[in-house]
Amino acid sequence: MTADGDRLSEAEQLQRRAAIPAIFAQTPFLAWLGLEVERYEPDDVATRLPFRVDLSNDGKTYHGGVIGAVIDTTGALAAWSNHDFDRGMRASTVSMALQYVAASSSVDLVCRATTVRRARELIFTEITASDDTGKVLAHGLQTYRIA
Repeated sequence: MTADGDRLSEAEQLQRRAAIPAIFAQTPFLAWLGLEVERYEPDDVATRLPFRVDLSNDGKTYHGGVIGAVIDTTGALAAWSNHDFDRGMRASTVSMALQYVAASSSVDLVCRATTVRRARELIFTEITASDDTGKVLAHGLQTYRIA
């Protein structure tokens, strides 16, 4: 809502949603990580993390924590991508489940997140992480809260 209590117009909602990727990119951790937003559509987001040796276990395989961070961030972006800002702007991941299914091999990490359901404050997302050849590396289920 605006300062005087009025609901935001659709144009204002779209403007705020469109600003989210740039806001995420300014956070110190994500700026250091170098995560790139490739697609940011309502309830459908794709990100890419260019491969860097310092994000790996052995010079070629991403550390699982890196994959988890990218999955979490991509899911959060999906949650924000179609958010109604009249409902609030305080946010956090409530829960996340990850399944690692394969190792990477010195290639970019690509994640795609879709919103499964939106409730009053909770948003449920599904995220798939793959390498840039399409090989699936991990799956994530996230519950995100914006209030």
